[in-house]
Amino acid sequence: MSTLRGRVAGLPDWDRCAVMGVVNVTPDSFSDGGLWFDPERAVKHGLDLIAAGADLVDVGGESTRPGARRVDEPEELRRVIPVVRELAAAGAVVSVDTMRASVAERAVEAGARLVNDVSGGLADPAMLSVAADARVPFVVMHWRGASIDMNSRALYGDVVAEVVDELRERLDAVVAAGVDPERVVIDPGLGFAKDAGHDLALVAHLDRLRALGRPLLVAASRKRFLGRVLAGGEGDPPPARERDAATAAVSAIAAREGAWAVRVHQVRPTADAVRVARAVEAAT
Repeated sequence: MSTLRGRVAGLPDWDRCAVMGVVNVTPDSFSDGGLWFDPERAVKHGLDLIAAGADLVDVGGESTRPGARRVDEPEELRRVIPVVRELAAAGAVVSVDTMRASVAERAVEAGARLVNDVSGGLADPAMLSVAADARVPFVVMHWRGASIDMNSRALYGDVVAEVVDELRERLDAVVAAGVDPERVVIDPGLGFAKDAGHDLALVAHLDRLRALGRPLLVAASRKRFLGRVLAGGEGDPPPARERDAATAAVSAIAAREGAWAVRVHQVRPTADAVRVARAVEAAT
């Protein structure tokens, strides 16, 4: 229920865990390899995700896969803004996935209603003032550094305690910078400076993250830890596109644990999973 999941000011109050569909306008995403790099195809894909059950779509023009290098600002703007504008004009609830304040600002002007910054405002010092001035919801993800070398930062004594503490510190900084706390969403950053064991521990302890008092976004879709689980320690993990059933399993767990939203590439299995989780919740 919304009281469990929390409400995000400025967005619809869904009565269950929301489904955020991913629209990668990139040539090098780990999950879909540039299928939606063309803006027209990206818009169509976003609309298809909504037809399949997505409540909102997250448009990004820069890959954050491990080892990825950043694109420059003009290129990110070229990729993202036309897609955001067209999807918003079609009535979609659009999120922009960016670490750049300039891209976030232009995307909001084009109709984006949420800023999803995987750095939580750390990559660009101007991001928090943009989010505060625009009065849009802002996702604060747990982040320890850029994708190019983030695997070297996957060092924890107690991953759950440390992620909670670091998110709490970042949450305080975001609010101190003027972002309305009622518009802040937190994200544990599965796969970012974390190995498979760390990701599984965080999924197992989502209640500890919800204790921070803000709605929780869980983004497990097709990630490496699911590949490791499916491989069972033997042989190579299945490719990213063969991890959608595993993604739906995590989505159901997250929904049952009170996540506000889950971010996924393949919407239909997760849309079904969160609705079943809501029906079970209602029956208790």
